[in-house]
Amino acid sequence: MSKLTGWLIGGAAVVVIGGIGYASFGHKSESKSDSKVVKVGIMSGSKQDTAIWDSVAKTAKDKYGITLKFKQFSDYNQPNKALAAGDIDINAFQHYAFLDASNKSTGDKIVAIGDTVISPIRLYSNTYKKVSEYKSGDTISVPNDTSNESRSLYVLKAAGLIDLKPGLTTATVKDITKNPKNLKIKELAADQTARSLSDVQGAVVNGTYADTAGLDYKKAIFVEPINKDSHQWVNIIAANKKDKDKTVLKNVVKAYQTQTTKDAINKAYDGVELAAWGKDFSK
Repeated sequence: MSKLTGWLIGGAAVVVIGGIGYASFGHKSESKSDSKVVKVGIMSGSKQDTAIWDSVAKTAKDKYGITLKFKQFSDYNQPNKALAAGDIDINAFQHYAFLDASNKSTGDKIVAIGDTVISPIRLYSNTYKKVSEYKSGDTISVPNDTSNESRSLYVLKAAGLIDLKPGLTTATVKDITKNPKNLKIKELAADQTARSLSDVQGAVVNGTYADTAGLDYKKAIFVEPINKDSHQWVNIIAANKKDKDKTVLKNVVKAYQTQTTKDAINKAYDGVELAAWGKDFSK
């Protein structure tokens, strides 16, 4: 697994797929005069995501006269390369943290032009029903890859269980400044945290692995909040910096950020994913 791919594991990114009714994406170049066609880079995804993008494509066509053409990727490292090369106009698969790491790694100038969804990660426990029940010396497992460990530690911070050094981009267990209950943080592979629940008093589990493990997200004892710490995990529509002010691309964002799309997200995910635009992440 590449370093960048680690930033996406566990529901940290938008994973979308074009529906059957979508226009196909071939290798043949579009006419330069056809400004109402926007080529979108996406990841192969689920039926839920298909329903969401079917809705967006319809709004884009009906309201703005824009035809969305989709190119699907199976490797998380490819959509930004394709965007930088001009093979696509925008992509929709990553969150702010992934984009920041990607730009630093490649030197590309890709920017966010609109928020899409956030997939909150959750703290689960087979031992307790409330965070306040944790006792001194209890163990909580967290993913051990850089981004998901940091995200998990911020969830524990938001839950009031630990505190972290201020001003960090990413946090590790070494950055814990307060741990009043002397909790033991057990670092495991992201796909093992759910399986550890029978051996520990809590586990922070990414959405993808929670679903795979059959965990009921409604039974989580703490959910990642909407705040300044979680903003970096908001998924985005991204474009090359030189194209960020193009009206046609702004209108694709507008087509996404509608009540119709929000309803589609709520219907498809029932709270597992949330529409991120318009939310206050400043607190």
